Amino acid sequence: MPEQRGQRWHDRRTSIVDTAAKLFAERGYHATGTADLCQAVGLGKGSLYYYVESKENLLYLIHERVMNQVLGLATRIAELDEPAAGRLRQLGLEQISVIASYPDHVWVFLHEHKALTGERAEQFTASRRQYERQIERIMSDGVEAGEFAISDVRIAALAWLGMHNYTYLWYEPSKKLTVERLAAQYYELFINGIRAPAPGAAVCA
Repeated sequence: MPEQRGQRWHDRRTSIVDTAAKLFAERGYHATGTADLCQAVGLGKGSLYYYVESKENLLYLIHERVMNQVLGLATRIAELDEPAAGRLRQLGLEQISVIASYPDHVWVFLHEHKALTGERAEQFTASRRQYERQIERIMSDGVEAGEFAISDVRIAALAWLGMHNYTYLWYEPSKKLTVERLAAQYYELFINGIRAPAPGAAVCA
């Protein structure tokens, strides 16, 4: 029977994950030693691994924290009974919000996933593909409804992801460029490229 953990244990584990994300983002996963992690969180090696099991599992927990949020949001939004364009707008806003809230986690998520091995790597790959399918689902719904003109949904979904994912490289929320404003600008840029022409509209060759 699995050992039951209390709320204090989970809170401490979350704190360790957040601290590790900052260290890995600053130094890189391989360049950050266990001693560095122990010093940063104020624990000995045995106590550290009591919470996170191993350094690689700690890396996986960072990935899991990002993936659980974005996948949960994408699944919920994809299942909404509303036009695809509206769902895509919501999804973009949620993704930018996650990036703005967890920039260190996102850096590790995008740069260090190749350090995962075995079952952890397989789980990460499966979750990432599941997330991509939710975006493809929204776009396919838009094509079927006549909202979007997309010749290759897979490529369009990857383009959408590329536009949003690497926002962490430069974006810092401000009064001038809020999460909502940036998400709206991304949406307009993307939707203008895939929106189906109005019936009877002239199409340039």
